[in-house]
Amino acid sequence: MAQHLSRYGERVFRPEDRGEDSRIDLGALAYDAVTMDRLRQLGVGLGWRCLDVGAGTGSVARRLLREAGVAEVVAADRDVRFLTAEPVQGLTPYESDVTSEDFAPGRFDLVHARFLLMHLPDRGRVIHRLAGLLTPGGILVVSDAVDLTTAYAPDGPYAAAMRAMWQGLRDTIGTDVTWVPRCPQLLQAAGLESVAAEIHVPPLVPGSPLSRFWAVTWQRAREAMVATGLVDDAGVDEAVRCLDSPAFTGLSPGMLTAWGRAPD
Repeated sequence: MAQHLSRYGERVFRPEDRGEDSRIDLGALAYDAVTMDRLRQLGVGLGWRCLDVGAGTGSVARRLLREAGVAEVVAADRDVRFLTAEPVQGLTPYESDVTSEDFAPGRFDLVHARFLLMHLPDRGRVIHRLAGLLTPGGILVVSDAVDLTTAYAPDGPYAAAMRAMWQGLRDTIGTDVTWVPRCPQLLQAAGLESVAAEIHVPPLVPGSPLSRFWAVTWQRAREAMVATGLVDDAGVDEAVRCLDSPAFTGLSPGMLTAWGRAPD
């Protein structure tokens, strides 16, 4: 019998858990500037109507309004508590699940999803759905994690913790990053044109938002990690200490961003 998998946020990263918004924001501090730079290079700006899927705390949505001057951002998430906590003019929270058949927020010049597809089943179908929400000439931009920390990384507490995290998340909520290098091909298969991609690997520096993000993420996922048998509690604690050491030289997982345009 197949193992039952819970959905994101039901067992591991629950929005109602104290500090979950702060954990999400640590990731935003590590990646938002890179995301915004890419979106600006793609021409996102004045008058654009945008959809941010899996918007989390809304950091990208708010920056699109504040820095790029877009007309509107519809911020979609299964749980919008972090989006409604700080209302902003032009930001429209949309409580819905992208995998649901009734997900129909409209048509947009930009559709953006970051660290979302890796947690969902049938990513190709979801990409087709997101591509179908674009206006002619509109852009779909998706970002997900690329695992640089397990298969070829030197053995040690950090690599062991990362291996256990990816396996534990796959066992509990279905997270899978093995498909991410094929994301450009999935965008092309969805009918998009001018498809391209890039990878960003932020440095792991003691005390940095990214190092703190992984430490908190491992605490959230500790039960699932230990259940894999790849690491024990002491191993997780040792991996956290690695993140605080200036002698540590490990790589963080990278972020692959791929984009494509709908035909005019």
